Amino acid sequence: MATALFATHPAQAQDKKPIVIGFGQSLTGFLSPNGKQALLGAEIWRDEINKAGGLLGRQVELKYYDDQSKPDTVPGIYTKLLDVDHVDLVVGGYATNQNAPAMPVVIRKGKTYISLFALDVNGKFKYPKYFSVLPTGPSTKTSFTEGFFQIAEEQKPKPKTVALAYADAEFSQNACEGARENAKKGGFKIVYDKSYPPPPKTSDFTSIVQALKAANADLVVVCSYPADSVGIIEAANETGLNPKMFGGAMVGLQALVFKDKLKGKLNGIVNYETWVPDKKEMYPGTEAFFKEYQARAKAAGVDPLGYYLGGWGYAQFQILGDAIKGSKSIDDNKIAAYLKSHSFQTVMGPIKFGAKGEWAEGRMLQVQYHDIKPDANLETWRGMSYQTVLTPPSLATGKVVYPYEKAHK
Repeated sequence: MATALFATHPAQAQDKKPIVIGFGQSLTGFLSPNGKQALLGAEIWRDEINKAGGLLGRQVELKYYDDQSKPDTVPGIYTKLLDVDHVDLVVGGYATNQNAPAMPVVIRKGKTYISLFALDVNGKFKYPKYFSVLPTGPSTKTSFTEGFFQIAEEQKPKPKTVALAYADAEFSQNACEGARENAKKGGFKIVYDKSYPPPPKTSDFTSIVQALKAANADLVVVCSYPADSVGIIEAANETGLNPKMFGGAMVGLQALVFKDKLKGKLNGIVNYETWVPDKKEMYPGTEAFFKEYQARAKAAGVDPLGYYLGGWGYAQFQILGDAIKGSKSIDDNKIAAYLKSHSFQTVMGPIKFGAKGEWAEGRMLQVQYHDIKPDANLETWRGMSYQTVLTPPSLATGKVVYPYEKAHK
């Protein structure tokens, strides 16, 4: 188990004990570029809340441990938080693979649990005090690739075949299960459907991409985490993979560090997103939050924009804070009841929870990258010049460039 506690700002001296919120977070390892964004978002929320007088007349303290991007550290972290540290409340860290192993501990302790970017982890548990911060909506597994297949269906002539590649890990398995459902619904024939061992077990993705190329499918859908997303895209560029559409559920492309690494290799890819800095997605408090995040990012050593997880890390705690205030309690049962019965206005938009603690209505995006030059830099990634929102229609900013090779040039 990770043992190094990352210090938080001390609560201001006062009569009442602080409300302590505990969690694990990926602060080292391959998930850390995103985990660190989420942590800074949480810290900004904490600082604002404490400056305004805290919650229920008490200051708020965050207590967290580095899970090192390793799922097997997670149960020990949450056991320590609850049995040794005696935190008042817990929330989830970043990512499906890190939230799933926390669930048995949380359920055993009867704690309310708000996860962060965890895909359908409550599908098997059906835990009534679980709530998800991820814009999938009720159709969790299909949401990551639903827009991809919708766009494919609209093309003339309509593409016919699809190849699926996915890591043998919780998120990728779930997302690929959803991709199969979407393919079947859209009348596409699956001609390749294989998993691969996730990194570090797989470090060279050339053979995987060569197999995808040999399948000669019209559509290539990949369900992957950051390290394999980068490896597959690099191998696709080296081997000349050239389907009519390429992308789907590739985690990592949303983060600046990976955009900077890949640059023009991203051109043409159609992939999921959860938020982009378009005027349609500026909600009350959004601009102010990102201004504060970006002012603090360099000193914190994190992604300088924070678009992928910074805002969602803030929103996760914004929801919990509103539920504490609304229920006037830190009792897990009262907080859960409030979360079930109320809507929440966050910097990432309105959120209402439905069945299984997922969103009552989804807001997952599909974007296409295009026109990215070798000299792309922070100012490129700051705006919308290199990406087009394709779905949902209400948030779309343009049309797909089809086929893939036309945008990939």
